[in-house]
Amino acid sequence: MSNTFRELLKKVGSGTHTGKDLSREEAEIATRMMLLGEATPAQIGAFLIAHRIKRPTSEELAGMLDAYDQIGPQLQSWGMGKLPDSSSSHPITVLGTPYDGRDRTAPVTILTALMLAAAGVPVLMHGGDRIATKYGIPLMEIWQGLEVDLSKLSLEKVQLLLEKIGLGFIYLPQHFPEAEGLVTYRDQIGKRPPIATMELIWSPYLGAIHQVAGYVHPPTEVRFREVFNMRGVNNFTLVKGLEGSCDLPCDRTAIIAISNPNTSEGFERLILHPSDYGFAAKEVPFESTSQLIGQLQAVLTGKSSELLNAAIWNGGFYLWRCGVCEDLPTGFAKAQNLLSGGYTENKLTEIKNAID
Repeated sequence: MSNTFRELLKKVGSGTHTGKDLSREEAEIATRMMLLGEATPAQIGAFLIAHRIKRPTSEELAGMLDAYDQIGPQLQSWGMGKLPDSSSSHPITVLGTPYDGRDRTAPVTILTALMLAAAGVPVLMHGGDRIATKYGIPLMEIWQGLEVDLSKLSLEKVQLLLEKIGLGFIYLPQHFPEAEGLVTYRDQIGKRPPIATMELIWSPYLGAIHQVAGYVHPPTEVRFREVFNMRGVNNFTLVKGLEGSCDLPCDRTAIIAISNPNTSEGFERLILHPSDYGFAAKEVPFESTSQLIGQLQAVLTGKSSELLNAAIWNGGFYLWRCGVCEDLPTGFAKAQNLLSGGYTENKLTEIKNAID
């Protein structure tokens, strides 16, 4: 048993009247000790549930990210995010989505990533397998359904794929076993621990990034912006997305915070109504993995489908946000062309060929 960890546990687990928040340094120490197994299983489980009940502060989230930076994988920078074999001057876009997946709505995150990569915007994703508490479909399972198995690539291969093709994936079981070792606690405590919140804004990349993340509850967005300020992240997009993902909704107003150094607060709020752009529709439900893969393949081959609307809505927004297009209408037209013209499907084929 670690006495050091016990003292940190006592701070977060002492209740409303006597409990205290951790400093950034203390949160980093606690997270590092959990990742390295220096705390006992009983201590780790107690800490995660106590921290969940207390709710993490922005300073604590920053400290947790510091520990992930120290222990986790980090792809190398090529200088301001510019790939050496590419004419792209766009920074790496890191798409942060919930590790416990989606189980109600069909995700288009991978289509967005492929469209961005096809347009010259390098994209980095990360995640694991099916994880409590939702056990929804993870990104890796979708990639595998599209016949792209990124699960066995070495970190060096991921680096090369990001450099040459413009898309990379950090897979927890393969590239970050220390974090994978904490996954079992999510099922045992029956709740998302604060680590699940932190993962949304984790970036396993050393260099200039455009951090994209989704959230459900408005206070989370505020915390994320505070963490970014502490850690010097000045290029971000935060979306009140579908099931906490970075997918924009079609059946309600999209509430988005984007970085803007020209404002006093460093960000501006976007309120986008899908109906204003012709994209208002009911969300496509997630019913099964096989059905989702078929829907995604239909979109990739340019066939009209119920998911096409959501793909163009999301792709167009992110093409504009990443600087490919000067305005949203141009972004939507570009997204439609990338899909109907076969460019997105070609990018998928390029990735397949690169990892074979």
